[in-house]
Amino acid sequence: MNDLKYWIAISQFAKIGASRFARFYNYFPNMEVAWRASYNELLKSGLEQKIAEEFILIRGNINPDLELGKVDAENIKVITIKDEKYPKLLQEIFYPPALLYVKGNLENLNQQFNLAVVGTRKASNYGQQITMELVKPLSQNGFTITSGLALGIDAIAHQAALEVKGKTIAVLGSGVDQQSIYPASNRFLAKNILDNDGTIVTEFPIGMLPLKHNFPTRNRIIAGLSLGTLVIEAAESSGALITAYCSLEQNREVFAVPGSLYNRNSMGTHKLIQKGAKLVTGYQDILDELNLREVKNYVTNQKILPQTLEEKIIMENIDKDPKHIDQIIKECNLTASVVSSTLSLMEMKGLIKNLGGQNYIALNI
Repeated sequence: MNDLKYWIAISQFAKIGASRFARFYNYFPNMEVAWRASYNELLKSGLEQKIAEEFILIRGNINPDLELGKVDAENIKVITIKDEKYPKLLQEIFYPPALLYVKGNLENLNQQFNLAVVGTRKASNYGQQITMELVKPLSQNGFTITSGLALGIDAIAHQAALEVKGKTIAVLGSGVDQQSIYPASNRFLAKNILDNDGTIVTEFPIGMLPLKHNFPTRNRIIAGLSLGTLVIEAAESSGALITAYCSLEQNREVFAVPGSLYNRNSMGTHKLIQKGAKLVTGYQDILDELNLREVKNYVTNQKILPQTLEEKIIMENIDKDPKHIDQIIKECNLTASVVSSTLSLMEMKGLIKNLGGQNYIALNI
């Protein structure tokens, strides 16, 4: 904890970005030593002469204890790259953030199956519909949905995950303190994310404004936390394409949804498809393309399992083809009353579905 305040203090100097921070933690034994380092020691660490001079001037106006107090007051957790809780996927990128400011559930940052979903701020009705239709089942299939809390596709992706009780992460290009969350119109969404076991994260310190050059930096984190990036509606100049290119640079998958040839917000996604992004027409395309046996195992393990002997017997005799209750009774060798009551309980648990006429199918198999 004593050293953490120096990580936070150093991050107040905007010119100490990920690459310069790396020189610090690779050269100095800890950040307190880096914070107190002489001009010559700063140069030896690899810091440029002008930056070293500015750092010495600026640190005189920063109180590490005060900065740590601000973080605690906002209930913000700080993870450094030396922390075992630091996201493993993010650590693989070129110059990962030296530290992360986090609100909410830390565990979401290390979920095994994380998908970035991004797109235009000016989503069409088509874009809104497709986002919901893709994100909801992906979220239900165990993916944590990561986006940038921006207006449009980003916000819809977060909302879609929340509506099915899924996990979602919002990565900001500003501070995560209440007054800095951007855009202000999505602060209620941010609260909703936190209230539903989600996560808000940034590499920028408290009070950082949403400066234009922060967002490309932010986008590399969205991509870096994820196995792949799904782009839904993006113009040729869209920031969503930056996230996609970050994914490519990080050797992650890129998925794109085709749109109308007459919609300018489809030109970016079409260009991605031309360059080799995987064309997506349904959520199953993403599951198939990732082709991860672990995902399928993960989803299987998340299914609701039968809890009683009767439920187990019935589940062994029901599949995706409709089966009438009389046939179930016969095949399971159980009494009609036991089968009827057990089927009712199983339907309430989401194990099976009554299609009508007492015909049943199994769910989630």
